Amino acid sequence: MTPRSACAHDPIGIFDSGLGGLTLVKAIRKLLPNENLIYFGDLARLPYGTKSRSQIRAFSVENTAFLVARGIKALVIACNSSASAAGNFVRAHFKHLPIVDVIEPAVQEALATSKSLRIGMIATCATVESGMYEKFLSAGKSKTHVFSKACPLLVPLVEEGMWEDAATDLMIKRYLGPLVEQKIDTLILGCTHYPLLIPALRRFLPKSIHLIDSAAPTARRLEKVLTQKKLRNGAGHKGRLEIYVSDTPRQFTLMGQRFLGEPLNRVTVVRR
Repeated sequence: MTPRSACAHDPIGIFDSGLGGLTLVKAIRKLLPNENLIYFGDLARLPYGTKSRSQIRAFSVENTAFLVARGIKALVIACNSSASAAGNFVRAHFKHLPIVDVIEPAVQEALATSKSLRIGMIATCATVESGMYEKFLSAGKSKTHVFSKACPLLVPLVEEGMWEDAATDLMIKRYLGPLVEQKIDTLILGCTHYPLLIPALRRFLPKSIHLIDSAAPTARRLEKVLTQKKLRNGAGHKGRLEIYVSDTPRQFTLMGQRFLGEPLNRVTVVRR
């Protein structure tokens, strides 16, 4: 079956393993306020970062198919674990679809920011084990030194709303201590959950270390792709936002609003 031609007023699809991708939705709505967005958060199967590569690929294809069925014109993979383990796999399955992920925009931002080219990266186990950040960083500038650290407990802490908890501060100190010892000057937040931890990170990290949040760079990359494809929505009104989730855990509304920065509206639970 030949895919239909996309139109400018069609929505953009965005998926993440949880609610972390709403930080990216917030950035897209700020930069591209006219665009219609459909977000899917796979909360029932969170976290992806501890899953096998084959499982992440299967989930990512399912999530993309769900959004494609709703007539999206482009896709943003907001989940770092999906982008690293399944980005090319998804592109191969949906060749007609313009796809942007969070890795390369964050890499380019880090390379442009770092003066010493000693760059740290924190992420889930799946993202670190994929080696994708190291690959892109080294390809961008061959003399780059990359120091990666898997932080498997940070996503559950964020999902529990423990942004200002002593336990979170303790885990940040434990995870990031070795990176600080490597004298990094830039740190990539390789998970869309981590921006909510910026105040906690700032309490521990030296002020000289720049933090790279993928949300704004990814939104700019999306804008570039839509412009090139002549798919920018020129409507004069604010775009609609539809949110789908595969589960509604405790503190769902509180967490979602903290990620998004506005009230959660039009949320639909889809059992997978």
